[in-house]
Amino acid sequence: MNTHYDILVIGGGAAGFFTAINAAEMNPSKRIGLLERGKDVLTKVKISGGGRCNVTHAQYDPRELSKNYPRGEKELLGPFHSFMTGDTVAWFESKGVQLKTEADGRMFPVSDSSQTIIDCFLAETERLSIDVLLNNSVKSVSKTDAVWSIETTAQVLEAKVLVVASGSNPKIWKLMEQLGHTIVLPVPSLFTFNIKDSRILDLPGVSTPASIKVLNEKGKVELESDGPLLITHWGMSGPAILKLSAWGARILAPREYRFTIIVNWLPELSEDEVLEALVANKGEFSKQTILKYAHFGLPKRLWRNVVKAVGIDATETWAEITKRKLQNLAQQLTASYFEVNGKSTFKEEFVTAGGVDLKEVNFKTFESKKCPGLYFAGEVLNIDAITGGFNFQNAWTGAFMVAQAITKQL
Repeated sequence: MNTHYDILVIGGGAAGFFTAINAAEMNPSKRIGLLERGKDVLTKVKISGGGRCNVTHAQYDPRELSKNYPRGEKELLGPFHSFMTGDTVAWFESKGVQLKTEADGRMFPVSDSSQTIIDCFLAETERLSIDVLLNNSVKSVSKTDAVWSIETTAQVLEAKVLVVASGSNPKIWKLMEQLGHTIVLPVPSLFTFNIKDSRILDLPGVSTPASIKVLNEKGKVELESDGPLLITHWGMSGPAILKLSAWGARILAPREYRFTIIVNWLPELSEDEVLEALVANKGEFSKQTILKYAHFGLPKRLWRNVVKAVGIDATETWAEITKRKLQNLAQQLTASYFEVNGKSTFKEEFVTAGGVDLKEVNFKTFESKKCPGLYFAGEVLNIDAITGGFNFQNAWTGAFMVAQAITKQL
C-alpha cells in the first residue's frame, strides 16, 4: 500500500521548506510530505552568506526588486506585488526570528547565524506535523487519474498535488522534461574572473569602487557594471564582477570564459578630468616622487602598480614627468584592459542560470501550464539573481504563492 499525501514537496531546501510550512498553515487538516534526496536538509541555507544566511534584501519596491534578476525580471514583477521583502521580514518575525539590515542592503538574522533560520524551519515542520523524508531520491514521477505517483529510492508515494522545489538538480529536470517541460540548459551564473596580470598580482584583498565593461569579439561593449571590485589571488571578484557574471551568464559560457574587460579605477571621473588633475599635480607636488603618495583616494598598492605599468620609475618626480606619460597614466587609471581567462566559483554558493522554461509556468500561481497539479518554486525554474539575498527572496515569493494557490485548489 502506497503512502498518500495531499501535498508532496520535492526538495529539502529553502523553497521546499517555505512551501511546506505555508501550505500546512493554510491547510491544517491536510497531510504534507517533504522529500529530500540526502541525509541533511537546508544545506545551501547553512553555507549561504558565509554561514550567516542572507535572507533577503532591503528593497521594498517590486519593480526595483525585480531588476536584480537577469532571468525572471518580467515574471517576478507580479508575484512581488503579492509577497516580497516586507512580507518576508514579517513572516520570520512572526516565528520569532528578527532580521537586521546591513549598509549594503543585505538582510541577515540578528543572530548572524544561518542555524537560526534552519532551527526555525525545523521547529515549524515539527509543530505542523509535516513529514520530512530523508534519503528519498526521486526516481520517477507519473500521474494517473489526478493522482501523482512518485517513486523514490526508498518507497512509492502518492499525492494530489506535487510541488517541485529541487533547485538546480539535473535528475529532476530530466523527469520534468519527461512530463513535457522544456529545460533551459544550465550554465554557471555567479562566478569570479580569473586574470593573471602584473598590475594586480600582489594585491589580493584590495577592494575599491570601479566600473567595468565587458567587450565582445568585435571590441564593442556588451555588458557594464559598477560597484566594489575585489582583487583576489586568482583575479577579480566583488559585487561589480558578480553582477557581470550574472547578467553575462549566457553570453560568456560559449566563449569558455575568455574575454576582455576594461576597468575604470576612478568611476566618477573621465580620462580628461583625470589628466587635468594629474597636470595640476605637476605644479602642486613638483618635488615629490609620483610613487610616494596615492592620489584620487586609490589604495596605495594599486596606485603604485598602475603607475609602474605605464613605465614611470620609482625616482621620477611630478616636475620631471612628460605629458605623454601623464596621458598614459590617465588612460590606465580610467581604462585598464585585462584579459579574463576562465572563472572560479564564488565561495560555495554555486548558482546556475537554467531550469524549467518560464513560458511554461503560470506566474499567478507558479503552476505548470503543461501538467495541472504540478507547481514549481525556487531555482528549479530558469530564474536566478545577482548576489545579495535575491535568490532567497525568489524562493520565499514562489513558495508562498504556491501554498496560496494549492489552498484554493484543494
